[in-house]
Amino acid sequence: MFDAARAALLASGHVIGKTHKGVLNTFSEYLVKNGPFSKETGRLLKLAETRRYVADYGGDPVELDDAKEMVEQAVSFVTAIRTEFMLEESGDSNHRMKP
Repeated sequence: MFDAARAALLASGHVIGKTHKGVLNTFSEYLVKNGPFSKETGRLLKLAETRRYVADYGGDPVELDDAKEMVEQAVSFVTAIRTEFMLEESGDSNHRMKP
């Protein structure tokens, strides 16, 4: 999700942060607060960052149900990014970025 958020920031012409927190703050400020993404999409990124922090520094194991939920949320988040910024599918090799 972090890399998808970075890609969205780059695709929209914003400077990206060097840290997880910097990317989260920049994504929220420029792509959620002022669109095009919903507050729910921003919330998913923030929740992922919170869970990443706990897993990396808290030492608590992640339960299987929580991991499954995180994967579903990541799919939702990445789908939103792709819908807004990724290459359109076409039959030729000349893909174009959506405006």
